[in-house]
Amino acid sequence: MKSIFTDKNNEPTAHDLEQALGGSAQIWKNLEMFAKECAPKASAEWKFTGEKYGWSYRVKDNKRILIYLLPRDQYFKAAFVFGPKATVQVIDSTVSEAIKTELLDARSYAEGRGIRVDVRDISNFEDLKKLIVIKISGS
Repeated sequence: MKSIFTDKNNEPTAHDLEQALGGSAQIWKNLEMFAKECAPKASAEWKFTGEKYGWSYRVKDNKRILIYLLPRDQYFKAAFVFGPKATVQVIDSTVSEAIKTELLDARSYAEGRGIRVDVRDISNFEDLKKLIVIKISGS
């Protein structure tokens, strides 16, 4: 599934994002703020990754991407890539079994295992915060 923002020549604005995400826009902002609080040197940027995927937003600390935020129609996906050590930390954590299962089922690449979590409401916000903390811990 691709981003709701597909025009390479128009980087999404804060207004565009609020219109597209509706009620989940505040959750997006809170996740970004949380990541930046945990990693004070973190920065965020929009990236156009091609016609197939459209625009995505990433929060990164130095060269490591902490979280990808992928805008959809009235919701977004939070995506992470975890290396082997971080994968073990996620499995040993208190995040939901659904997230653990998705991570274990994900194909393993050189950079790690990737997962995408649908964010439509606040229900998985605490799990997402835990995933950010694990990602920042550097494992």
